[in-house]
Amino acid sequence: MTDDSQGGHAVSDGELVELGRSGDHAALDGLVRRHHASAYRVAISITRRDDVAQDVVQDAFIKAFRALRDFRGDASFRTWLMTITANEARVALRKRGRWSEFAIDDAGPIAIEDPDPAEQAVTGQEASRARALLETLPEKQRLSVSLRVDEGLSFREIGDLIESTEGAARVNYFHGIRRLRELME
Repeated sequence: MTDDSQGGHAVSDGELVELGRSGDHAALDGLVRRHHASAYRVAISITRRDDVAQDVVQDAFIKAFRALRDFRGDASFRTWLMTITANEARVALRKRGRWSEFAIDDAGPIAIEDPDPAEQAVTGQEASRARALLETLPEKQRLSVSLRVDEGLSFREIGDLIESTEGAARVNYFHGIRRLRELME
């Protein structure tokens, strides 16, 4: 298997997990290709440092693949991996302490399809401003907003990642969005 599809249909994460359990390295590569960017965004949201986030993602994939035989499928592979990534990021913070500096450019580009240059400039300025203001929010609000907007995670998944309830994740998200709107005015 060299890509994420077999016989004309897209291979699910579950199928890739099963293939990976049987030693199919291409399946594991497929899981990395499919989820690396999301894992990185979770790690950078928590660690706020590119070098540490990259190490966290690598460690998370290694830990996930070593534990693949124990993966029960109670949650999706993606959610399971994001939980491992968030936990690894927290471990990295405890080991190295917290940092206050963060370059928004480290988070990578945001894909925009053929925008008008003037519109792109305004949108880029607003996005940069919103990202900078996002960094001023309390951690759980910042993570709730980032994980919901950037990753499209459910509030249940966000609650698991930020170690709170689904309801608390929802509240943190809405308070964070409200605060961002206030700050953007």
